[in-house]
Amino acid sequence: MIYADLELARRLERTEALAGASFVEARRRVSPEKAAEWIEAAGTYAMFDGPASPVTQTFGLGLFAETAAVDLDRLESFFHERGAPVCHEVSPLAGIPVADMLAQRGYRPIEFTSVMYQPLSSGTVSPSPPNPRLRTRLIVQGEEELWSQISARGWAGQSAPAESLLEFSRVVASTNASLAFFAHLDGEPIATGMLLCPERVALFAGAATIPEARNQGAQRALLEIRMNTAVARGCDLGMICAESGSVSQRNAERQGFRIAYTRTKWLLQKR
Repeated sequence: MIYADLELARRLERTEALAGASFVEARRRVSPEKAAEWIEAAGTYAMFDGPASPVTQTFGLGLFAETAAVDLDRLESFFHERGAPVCHEVSPLAGIPVADMLAQRGYRPIEFTSVMYQPLSSGTVSPSPPNPRLRTRLIVQGEEELWSQISARGWAGQSAPAESLLEFSRVVASTNASLAFFAHLDGEPIATGMLLCPERVALFAGAATIPEARNQGAQRALLEIRMNTAVARGCDLGMICAESGSVSQRNAERQGFRIAYTRTKWLLQKR
């Protein structure tokens, strides 16, 4: 039995922090002019990927060490020096003192995320209803650009411009230690998924299906292949992050994921 306690929160938050740092390092390789960077302060990972990037924020604040004013000073300076907003994704397991400190410094909550988990072992995944038109597989070397294009098409309609989505997907596909997957429908790639396995925790991300091929079971099939791959690589825990109350959250719950906690994103108001 895995309980939704501080130990679990530390595993989940460190996993996402390591994934974010890997993304930033990939951005630095792909687009050195962006000056992407990350630092660690008192157990908190701070990532800069450009002022408008959703990756530009921190993870783990208050979970691994007591947060002092000097730590927040350093983190805020990291973002201010780069002309970026200051955002912290904070688990409630960090405690009321952290939330109180943020409120006193002029932060306000702007987003809630359900952090979800599921123990993994052989036999965790029940086979999905067969769709003979679907096939899932790992991408092979040289398919990174195709994967990026399908991913960007799947995310089309979001607030970001199409070109930004494609650029973002290219960085995701270039992230070290990540595994990218395709779902094919009648032989054509229609959906993508990503798997990262830092510290035996499988982070499932990058789920996108092109609009004209949705409701065919592609994401269920991609989750199945990624979970089986994670178990084969020694992972004993899976995690998914989704907007609280969203369709993505419900889909994850249908596949056996439980909500560990609801994380709050805090934004520092301009002074």
